[in-house]
Amino acid sequence: MRNTRKASLEVRVATPRDVPGIVALVDRAYDRISGYSAGMVRGQINHYPEGQFVALHEGEVVGYCASMRIDGAVALAPHDWEEITANGFGSRHDPTGDYLYGYEMCVDPNRRGLRIGQRLYDERKHLAERLELRGIVIGGRMPSYARNRRKVDGPADYLDQVAQRKLRDPVIGFQLRNGFEPKGVLKGYLPEDRQSAGNAALMVWRNPYVADDADKVYSLPRGVESVRLATVQLQARAVKDFAEFVHNVEYFVDVAADYRSDFVVFPELFTLQLLSFEKRTLAPAEAIDALTSHTPKIVAELSRMALEYNINIIGGSHPTRTDDGDIQNVAYICLRDGSVHAQEKIHPTPNERYWWNIKGGESIDVIQTDCGPIGVLICYDSEFPELARRLVDEGARILFTPFCTDSRQGYLRVRYCCQARAIENQCFVVLSGNVGNLPGVDNMDIQYAQSCILTPCDFPFARDGIAAEATENVETLTISDVNLADLTWARTEGTVRNLTDRRFDLYHIRFDSHPHAGDTRVQGSVPPGPHSPGGG
Repeated sequence: MRNTRKASLEVRVATPRDVPGIVALVDRAYDRISGYSAGMVRGQINHYPEGQFVALHEGEVVGYCASMRIDGAVALAPHDWEEITANGFGSRHDPTGDYLYGYEMCVDPNRRGLRIGQRLYDERKHLAERLELRGIVIGGRMPSYARNRRKVDGPADYLDQVAQRKLRDPVIGFQLRNGFEPKGVLKGYLPEDRQSAGNAALMVWRNPYVADDADKVYSLPRGVESVRLATVQLQARAVKDFAEFVHNVEYFVDVAADYRSDFVVFPELFTLQLLSFEKRTLAPAEAIDALTSHTPKIVAELSRMALEYNINIIGGSHPTRTDDGDIQNVAYICLRDGSVHAQEKIHPTPNERYWWNIKGGESIDVIQTDCGPIGVLICYDSEFPELARRLVDEGARILFTPFCTDSRQGYLRVRYCCQARAIENQCFVVLSGNVGNLPGVDNMDIQYAQSCILTPCDFPFARDGIAAEATENVETLTISDVNLADLTWARTEGTVRNLTDRRFDLYHIRFDSHPHAGDTRVQGSVPPGPHSPGGG
């Protein structure tokens, strides 16, 4: 009888599902060196899926290496790890780069005898050879330098002596055996690496199938990754019960699906219509409790529609009391594969905090969909550029902004900021707002909206940076096709290249992994407007 035992060791391209295992591996592998956040690993994979590899032993992630393409002039010049990797997210990946840059390699310390590192290095070499790149560049650790520093005249002398086999270093020695050549020392490469005294060895492997003097041009093909986006400009209207509200929402889902849309997005606070059939006007705390009672049904219905109509639904936002007692403004994202995600609004407006006691959320991350990673910025969040940059660093190419604004000034704050987010991050931004009014329901007294789909401003995109927009203050569905491949081109070969041209040597964004929300209720004067949303 033939033995069909499944292989116990597998090396393959990493996927977003591997992120928890990779984060856990890095924490095990490194002593006293800060590890990765899940968002950083998501960014590495999303920006260059081909360049990230994992090794699995008996189903557990036991090895990981991260790589990106980059121009040799950048890779071989002095740099540090945060600068070259865009703070660990890998967003400096250049599809036309002539070198593969390896910026992470770790192996489970309990699986050292399986030659996992060798297997991962081989995968990198095969990739460089297949793409006909000039070679691979790495900033290699020098873990034996600290204990040998009295024997040498600085890190460059140490690297030279290791190369001459006069001293031994486990990491540099491994790289030498794999055909890498030392090209110098990168000082201050990783300051927290005490064993290397913050230094790294700049190592280069030359692709034997590409001549050093070859005049190669690495161009980016103009591909097509078409995604159809639909945004609902929703009329605020009284409903007699929950079923009527669902019927009205499902109408737009049905129409968007008939047009073969991949996404449909609803406005912020669109569920406040559910307060219209209450027998009396509710105080803010009572209204929140009433809305919270609908939360499981809302999520269930949106998820049902996503599956039945084969469309990804960005469920606007829904104020609700969470398990910890805080009141949050939450967007529920129901994907057509049946998964459900929640994104809390990070920055409540002064009115939301004063009248509704809404607290800000504590995390923002990309959501993986069948059309790639996306992000959600609820209304006021779009006015804080660091949030959009975080999502794009994690790989988002489409940002959805459900909003609720009561005046033209408030709407334009959101609109202009979203246009800026599209330009500075070279991504698409989709806005969806409420129109009309809903007497007797606080926060829905008056509404102003012109929902739209915004693009960067460069040659492949619409002339005014607007793929499509609705008529002001009219209930409607607006649909447009966008090409995600145009974003890749713009980021690599566009007139301006905002993501690539950031000065990582001067500044970066660091998010606190342990935020403390505290009480965010506004003290002092009452914000203007009768319980209005505050205009983004």
